Amino acid sequence: MTQARQSGLLELLSDTWNVEILANAGYQGLSNQTRGQVVTPPRKRRGKYLDDVQFLMAYHDAARHAHAARRRPVEHGIAHLKNWRALARHHGRRDHLPEIVTAIAGLLSDQQTA
Repeated sequence: MTQARQSGLLELLSDTWNVEILANAGYQGLSNQTRGQVVTPPRKRRGKYLDDVQFLMAYHDAARHAHAARRRPVEHGIAHLKNWRALARHHGRRDHLPEIVTAIAGLLSDQQTA
């Protein structure tokens, strides 16, 4: 969260509408600061006065599973990109990196359709 704040992500999101960022549980505090644009999995309800613990646990598990299912394609795409040696050992100029990422994404797309 510190990196997101220091990089100016909060200011960028305050100027932008209709943007949704799916984040993991480490970014739970950003949802309140960004008008709900950062979506995180729900927190577990704790306390000894919970009436229907089984229902709450089932709801919590279903909500976390739904959130993870929405994040899964992006995480898999990032994992595929990291498998390419050009990205894993990139020591060149960073301004050439977008062309490399575009080329690798095209190769992956062609590979999966073949």
